[in-house]
Amino acid sequence: TSLLLMVGIMVTVGLCRRLTRRRLRSHQRLYTFLLEMFSTFQICACTNELCLLGNVEPKPHTALTLTYGFTVLHGLTLAGSTCNPCGTLQPMWAGGVSVKTGGLKIAAQFVAAVLARAFMHFIWSLEMAEPHFGALSQRCSNPMQTTEMQAFCIELLFSVVFQLTVLRVESVNPKYKVHLIALLITMLVYAGGNLTGAIFNPALAFSLHANCFYDKFLSYSLVYWIAPSLGKFLILHVF
Repeated sequence: TSLLLMVGIMVTVGLCRRLTRRRLRSHQRLYTFLLEMFSTFQICACTNELCLLGNVEPKPHTALTLTYGFTVLHGLTLAGSTCNPCGTLQPMWAGGVSVKTGGLKIAAQFVAAVLARAFMHFIWSLEMAEPHFGALSQRCSNPMQTTEMQAFCIELLFSVVFQLTVLRVESVNPKYKVHLIALLITMLVYAGGNLTGAIFNPALAFSLHANCFYDKFLSYSLVYWIAPSLGKFLILHVF
């Protein structure tokens, strides 16, 4: 049921993106906003569901296999979208994208994060699958299973590794690049998922752990917003 739900989300988002391209291309701002919002919604909604499947046996093989598989599918179906505020900052700092356009994309990403969380909470309330039972009773699942400083360093390091890899594989054939990035994300999740969640995406982090941001805003904004953004800054100005 969970797999069918995620596939259904991807199909629906694909139809929405196609309709947006056909009908709203002349309205550039609305077109940009909706494409980024739909794409980020897909990633946030599917990842929310994947987090519930993390305890499915055999552990962690099932969760890692699903992470790799759906990351590949996201890469193939969401071409042209960043779905990550840190990825949007790069062309803004480089001058390739205006501040207005970049700000519009970041706003779309966070709007999608909130919508995805609300949508998944509604789906979980229907209790269509076993993993959904009791999912709403968790307030803050607390992905940080280490000290705040260590969590900051882990998310910073993972962000640097991820962003540097993305830059290095730009010239690779898109068919292979998707698998390389998916493999890297799966490896990072395996290496640090039990410590911080290995998110390195501010919008996705907010969608997954919004309640934690409400409870401990400074700690979580430092680890899941500032650390990935600092990682992107280091990539642009050091490497």
